[in-house]
Amino acid sequence: MNTVVNEPQAIAKSRNLLPKELVAAIIFIAIALYLATVVPTIEIAWIGGILLLTIYLFAFEIVGVDVAATSIMILLGLSSLLAPVMGLEQGLVDSKHLFDGFSSNAVISIIAVMIIGAGLDKTGIMSKVAAFILKIGGTTEGRIIPFISATVGFISSFMQNVGAAALFLPVVSRISARSGLPMSRLLMPMGFTAILGGTMTMVGSSPLILLNDLILTSNRALPADHQMETWGLFSVTPVGVALVATGIVYFVLAGRFVLPATKSESSTSGTDTLSYFQDLYGLKPTLIEIVVPDGSELIGRMLGEIESTYSIRAIGLKRRGEEGMVGPGSTAYDTEIEGGMVLGVIAMNIHIETLISKYKLKKRTQLRSFSESLAPNKAGIAEVVIPPGSKVIGKSAREVWLRKTYGLSLIGLHRNGETLRSGENIRSLPFQAGDTMVVHTTWENLARLEKDRNFVVVTTEYPREEELRPHKIWPAAIFFAIALFMVLFTDIRLSIALLTGAMGMVISGVLKIDEAYDAVSWKTVFLLASLIPLGLAVETTGTARWIAEQVLSVVGHAPGWVIQASVAGLATFFTLVMSNVGATVLLVPLAVNIAVGVGADPAVYALTVALATSNSFLIPTHQVNALIMGPAGYRVPDFLRAGSIMTLLFLVVMMLMMNLVF
Repeated sequence: MNTVVNEPQAIAKSRNLLPKELVAAIIFIAIALYLATVVPTIEIAWIGGILLLTIYLFAFEIVGVDVAATSIMILLGLSSLLAPVMGLEQGLVDSKHLFDGFSSNAVISIIAVMIIGAGLDKTGIMSKVAAFILKIGGTTEGRIIPFISATVGFISSFMQNVGAAALFLPVVSRISARSGLPMSRLLMPMGFTAILGGTMTMVGSSPLILLNDLILTSNRALPADHQMETWGLFSVTPVGVALVATGIVYFVLAGRFVLPATKSESSTSGTDTLSYFQDLYGLKPTLIEIVVPDGSELIGRMLGEIESTYSIRAIGLKRRGEEGMVGPGSTAYDTEIEGGMVLGVIAMNIHIETLISKYKLKKRTQLRSFSESLAPNKAGIAEVVIPPGSKVIGKSAREVWLRKTYGLSLIGLHRNGETLRSGENIRSLPFQAGDTMVVHTTWENLARLEKDRNFVVVTTEYPREEELRPHKIWPAAIFFAIALFMVLFTDIRLSIALLTGAMGMVISGVLKIDEAYDAVSWKTVFLLASLIPLGLAVETTGTARWIAEQVLSVVGHAPGWVIQASVAGLATFFTLVMSNVGATVLLVPLAVNIAVGVGADPAVYALTVALATSNSFLIPTHQVNALIMGPAGYRVPDFLRAGSIMTLLFLVVMMLMMNLVF
C-alpha cells in the first residue's frame, strides 16, 4: 500500500525539481552568453562559462561535489585537445600541470593532518578530550558548541585552520556519540570557527602570513609619503576575536534554524535500540544517576536488598573521591551503600521516583559521573540467550553473580513467549535452556561474552570501539610535537612538516599503514585537488583581474567604506573559486593602488583583502569545509543556508572592527 502512495509522490517531487533546475540552467547559459559578448578575450569568456558551470553543479548538486570538481578538471584538460574548435591558441590550462593539485602543498597537508588526527585518536587522547568537554559542557548544543568552537578557534590562531579542524574531528565524533547529538549539529560550528580563528594572528592563515611580504613588494612602487608599515603579530587580534565571537554567538542563537540534523555514519545514538526493546518486550527503562546524600536512611543497607524491593538495577557505582565503576566487579548484591555514593540506575520511571521520594535522594537530570562509561557508544541494552549445555542452567542470576562475574545487569527475562520484568524477582529464577536475557552491559564486555560458550549473544549490531593503543601515547605525542614545532618555528613547507609527523606515527606503530590510508577522506582530496587547476586558469587567463577591474570601476567614485567593502566582497568571491593565497596575491596590489587613488590607508586595504579571503563559508571549497562535509553528511544547500548568513556577518563585523581599530 505504501508503495502505491509513495511512488506518485516521488514522481511528483522529481517533476517539481526538474523545472527549477532547467530554469536555473537557462539563466546560467544566458549569463555565460552575455559575458562572451563583453569580455576582452575568448579565454576569459570560456573560463567565465566554466566558472558558472561549476557554481551551477555545486548549487544544485546534479552530481556529487567531488564528481563535479573532477569533471571540471577533466574539461579544462580537454581544452588542450579542443583548442582549435573553441577558438583558442592553446588549452586553458597546461596539461602538464593539470594534476598538480594532487601534489599541492594544501592537499598533501590535509592528508597528513588526517593521519595525525587518527594517530592521536588511536592512543585514546581524543577520547579523554571528548570526555573532558562533555564533563564541562554537558550534553546540550548551547553549552557544547561554544566550548568546542572557542577551543578550536584559539588553536587555529597559531596553527593552520585545517589542522585544528582535523585534530578535533575525532573529538567531535566521540562527543556526538556520547551526547546523542548529530555530528551535523556540531561539525559546522567547529569548522567555521576554525576558519575564523585564522584571523586572530598574523600567522593564523596563509594570506596573513604572506601579507607583509606583499606590502614590502608594493612599497617599491609607491612614493615615499605612501610607504606602508608591516603588521605586527597581534595587530589583527581585535578583529579576529570579534569574528570568532560572532561565529559562536551566531550558532548558539541561530543554530537550531540553520544547522541540519543529518544522520551520518559517524553519529551513534541509543534511541533505535531502546525503541526495539520497547516494541518487542514492552520494556521502557530509564537510565539516570542517583546521589545518596549524607544522612540518608539508605546508608548502610545492601544494594541487592534495595534493588529487589524497588525493582531497580544499579549498573554503575561511584564512591566519594573515587572514579566511577561499570562492568564486571563494579556492583554486586552485597555492596553496602555509603553517603556521597553515586549510582547509575536503570529502571522504570515510577520505580525510580518511588525510591527517590522515600529516601530523599538526589536525581541528576543528565549523566555526569558515568557520561563516558555509560554513553550510547560504550554501553546499552542487549539480548543474550542461554544455550543448551550452558553451565548456568539450573542456577539463578543471583547464584552465578551474573552482574559481578559477567558484567550483565538483568532487566528482563523472556521465557515461553512471556517477558518477566525486574520487579518479578527474575534474579531468583533458575535459568532454562532457551531463556533470552535482556541485559544492560558495556559493549566491550558484550564483545568478550561472544567468546563464552555459556551464552549466545543475539545483539550483534552495536558500536565496537576500535582497538586503542594507549601504550603508544608517547610516540604519538613526540611526533605531533615535532610536526607542530616545524610548522610554527621553521620555514619548511607545511606539507613536509606535517608528513613528518604522519609518517613518524606509522613507523613508530601508532598507526598501521592501512589505518593511515583509511583515515584519509579521499572525497575531500579529490574535491580540493580538482579545483586547483580552475583557480590557476582563473588567474593565468586574466579572468580574475578583469572581474576585479570591472567591479572597482563601478564603485571607484563611491565613499571610502563602500570601496573598502567592495574590495572585501571581491576577495570573498575569489576565495570561493581559487586559492586564498592566489586571491591575496592578485588583489593586494589592486587594493593598494585603489587606496592611494582615493586617499585611504593602503595598508588597511591590503589587510582587508588578507582577512576577507577567510570569508569562505558558502560552498565546500575551503579545505576545512571540504574536510567536514563527508563525516557530517552535509550537502551544498546546507552550506548555502548557514554560510550565507555567516558570510554577511563576517563582512559587517570585519568592516566595523577595522574602522574602529584602524
